[in-house]
Amino acid sequence: MWQTGHGPEHPLKPERLRRTYELMQEAGLFDAPNVRRVEPAMATVEELQLFHTADYIQAVQAFSAGESGPDLRPWRFNFGPGDNPIFTGMHELYALAAGSALRGAAMVVRGECDVAFSFGGGLHHAWRDHASGFCVYNDVVVAITWLVRQRLRVAYVDIDVHHGDGVQYAFDDSDRVLTISFHQDGHTLFPGTGFIEETGRGAGKGFGVNLPLPPYTDDETYLWAFDRLVPPLIRRFKPDIVVSQLGVDTHFLDPLAELSLTTHGQEAVVRRLARLAPRWLAFGGGGYNVDVVPRAWALALAAMAEVDLPEELPPEYRRHYDGRTYHDERGPGLDDETRDRTRRMVEERVARLRELLSLK
Repeated sequence: MWQTGHGPEHPLKPERLRRTYELMQEAGLFDAPNVRRVEPAMATVEELQLFHTADYIQAVQAFSAGESGPDLRPWRFNFGPGDNPIFTGMHELYALAAGSALRGAAMVVRGECDVAFSFGGGLHHAWRDHASGFCVYNDVVVAITWLVRQRLRVAYVDIDVHHGDGVQYAFDDSDRVLTISFHQDGHTLFPGTGFIEETGRGAGKGFGVNLPLPPYTDDETYLWAFDRLVPPLIRRFKPDIVVSQLGVDTHFLDPLAELSLTTHGQEAVVRRLARLAPRWLAFGGGGYNVDVVPRAWALALAAMAEVDLPEELPPEYRRHYDGRTYHDERGPGLDDETRDRTRRMVEERVARLRELLSLK
C-alpha cells in the first residue's frame, strides 16, 4: 500500500508540473519585470486546521511516515488503491501546496503583488476529514478561510472540468464567499455533484452557483456562458479578492473528461478573469494530458503578467517534448449537429440559473 508517489498508472503525474515549470522558465516568463518566483514553506498543522480536523491531519502524517496499526485504518479517510493511494511523503507534499496557497494569499493581501499563481495547487476535492479525487489537503479552502478571517469578501471561480465540491461545501452556509463552478455535468463525471439547484443554505443561500456543462461543450459556447453569468455575479457580489482554480482538464484531449475546449478558449477565460479580479489568487488544478498542461498554464501566466508569447514554443523545450506551438494546431472536430445540440442545452441551463439567481 505504501509507495513512492501516486504510482506509474495514476493520472496525477509529477511530469505535468515539471514540464510546466520548464516551459515557463524557457519562455522567459520568470524574467518578466513584474514576475517573481517565491519559495513557499510547508503549512503548519495549525494552518492546516483552518479547515481540516486534527484526527485527519494526524492520520495523514502517520500514513506519510509509513506507520501502521489498528487505529490507522486508511479506508476511514478514503485512502486506498485507486484515486487516493498512500505514499511516503504525501503529508509534506500536500502541506507544501497549502503553504504556497497561504503565502500567495498573504502577498496579495499585503499589496506585494496583484496576482499570485500557485499552479501546483488547486486541490479542490479534499474534505475536512478525508481525501477525495487525488486531493489530500484542500489548499484552496485553507487559503480562503484565512482570507475570510482577514474580513475579506471572496469570490471563488472554478473552471476545472470537475465540480469544485470541497470548496463549495466548505462555504455552503457563508455569505462571505461566493462560489462559482463551471464543470462537466455530474451525471457524466466525478464527483457527481454540482447541479444548478445547489445554491447554498442558511446565510449562504444564493451564494453557490453551479453550471453543469454537457459533454462536447466547446470554446464558443463556454465563453458565451461565462460572459452571461460570471461578470454580473462578480459585479453584484463586489469581492475584495477573486480566487480561481484554473484546471485545464476541460481540454478536448484530456483523457479523464469530455469537454471540448482548446488552449485558445482556456486562455480567453483566464484573460476574462484578469479583467474581473480586483486582487487575484490563482491555482492550477486538474489537467492530465502532459502535452497540454504546460502550454495552457504558460499561457495563463503570460496573461496574468501581460506578456505576449510568440506562437512557437521555445526551441529547447521543443527538442525534449512533442509540440510546436503554444496554441493547439487543431480543434476537437465537432460536427454541427453536436455543437448546436450542446449550445441549446447550455442556453437552457444558463437561463434557469439567471432566473434562479435573479440576474437581470
